[in-house]
Formats: sequence, C-alpha cells, structure tokens
Amino acid sequence: MTTTDAMPQSAAERDLATAGQLQRMLLPRSPYTWRNWTAAHHYEPAGAVSGDYLDLVPNGDRLYFMLGDVSGKGVVASLLMAQLHAMFRTLIPFQASLEDLMTRASALLCASSLPAQYATLVSGYAEPDGRIVIVNAGHPPPLLVTASERHEVQPTGYPIGIFCESQFSTTTLSLAPGDALLLFTDGLTEARNVDENEYGLRIETAASATAGLAAHEIVMHVVEHQRRFRGEAPNADDVSVMAIRRS
Repeated sequence: MTTTDAMPQSAAERDLATAGQLQRMLLPRSPYTWRNWTAAHHYEPAGAVSGDYLDLVPNGDRLYFMLGDVSGKGVVASLLMAQLHAMFRTLIPFQASLEDLMTRASALLCASSLPAQYATLVSGYAEPDGRIVIVNAGHPPPLLVTASERHEVQPTGYPIGIFCESQFSTTTLSLAPGDALLLFTDGLTEARNVDENEYGLRIETAASATAGLAAHEIVMHVVEHQRRFRGEAPNADDVSVMAIRRS
C-alpha cells in the first residue's frame, strides 16, 4: 500500500459518516418558500457530526423556524440535536403559544439529558402579514436587516434544558417586504483567523451589505465574508447560518 492510498475506514468511522448523512437528511430544503416568505441556510459541521440544529416547519398560517447549538461536541451533541428535531416536530402541531412550546421543550430536554447538557436556541414563527414572533433562549442575537438599519434580538430566557421549569418571553418583529432575519450559531462569530483574531462583530458589517438580497444570497454573502476573514484557518466549531426574508 503506498502513502497515497486511502486508509480503510474503521467500523466507528463508517458509523460516524452514516450518522452525519442522517443528520443532513433532517435539514429542510434550501431555499425554502412558504407563502410570502423565503428561507435559506448553510450548515457546516466541524467534524463528521454536528451539534447545531436548524429546522423549518409550516403549520397552519405560521412558518416555524428553529436554530440552535447543543452544548458539547461529537456524538453526544449530535444525539441531542436529533432529539430537539423530534421534540419540536412533535410539539408544534399542538399549536401551543410560543412561550409554552419553549417551556415544554426545555422540560423534556432537561428530563432526558445529563445535567451539563443544554442548548442555546432561537425559535419563532413567521406569519403572512410580515409579523415574526421570536424567543431567544441564550443564543447569539439574530439580526433584523432592513434597508436602513440592523436590530439585534437579545436573549429573552436561559438556554433550554438547564432548568426543568423555565419560563420564556417573546419579542415581536414586523418585517416589510425585503426585510430579513439573520440567524447564526457562535461557530460563525467565534471563528479565528491565522493571527488568532476573532470574527466577532464583523458579522454586522457583513449583514449590513445584504439589504435587498434574496435569502440564499444573504447566507452566501455572510459565509463568504467569514471565510475571507479566516483565510487558511479552519472553523473550529460547527457553523450554521439561516436567513428568513419577507418576499
């Protein structure tokens, strides 16, 4: 066998590769169109499997969206990611308020995971009239991007799963045609370049240049902006980005 030959995969490596493929099968299509909304996403695991969670679920007159980051890395985080996917897909059809939806999801995660396991999460729904109702459970603030401003949606509760009895409050946004909501995990903003500088608030510069772009163009612009900043340095964490735009 020469040095250029690929080493055969072990059973564990094959299992991880299969788990990664199954995770990708859980992702919504991108771009995703519903009524007068279009969503797009970028999903980039740092390894074979990911602890990032994102989904889009239409129900009645609402398009539910979720983007989160499970604590830890590797297989355990990927299992919790799949658990969140199943929980929200099960709970949403009951049409509870967003506050109750998050409270129930947090209680279920708390009861079925170890004490150090939790997830930061942005969850909400978009309605045909341009209204978005959102809960930020300890996650990096999403950005509302309009033609004239950027607005951060600050956390309104603790990460889910930390406490078995948690309460959450909502924020309501009103999007005009062309406005977009940009969501991302901290793998995007905490990435570093070869000089060990953090991408950080440069996300605001990237977002400012996306006004008027289509949802998939917004996502592509942000991802490419971060890649140019990193240069040859790899992402050390999973990176997920989602844009939800009112058509």
